[in-house]
Amino acid sequence: MTLRIAPVPARLRSTLTGRRGGWPRIASTGESQRGYSLLEVIVAFGILAVALTVLLGSLSGGMRQVRWSADAGRAALLAQSLLDQAGVGEALQPGHSNGELEDGRYRWSMEIEPYVDGARPPSPVVEASGPRLLRLQLTMTWGDGTPRERLQVSTLRLVQPGAEGGLF
Repeated sequence: MTLRIAPVPARLRSTLTGRRGGWPRIASTGESQRGYSLLEVIVAFGILAVALTVLLGSLSGGMRQVRWSADAGRAALLAQSLLDQAGVGEALQPGHSNGELEDGRYRWSMEIEPYVDGARPPSPVVEASGPRLLRLQLTMTWGDGTPRERLQVSTLRLVQPGAEGGLF
């Protein structure tokens, strides 16, 4: 038994190859082939490097902002807690106090002084039996303590006579 292969007709060959006259040609070493040059590849890598640098820079900037926001939020909560505790258990008295929270990560300083209304001239008559206003100013700092890393909160407290240790 002999196996015989029949030749492919010319019209079928032109249909398969997309050109007339037979099989596709194989390019010889002297003919140019289409591809990317070394310069095109280097330019593409350069564009990719610039795009990745911009992307990573914006991501790290976003991470810094998230960190700062978390620190500022935590400082606001700590400041509110310190102001809420002021005058609880002991009488408020004018003066200065400071301290650290969370192992020194946040630092605070509180100034307590009698409130003076800047819009009205001070009254020469001081009523010793009436309640008085004290101004509490709290400054929270964290990180390097730059103005961006500082929170100042001020509030007023009404103090009943005799509650401030006889200062009035």
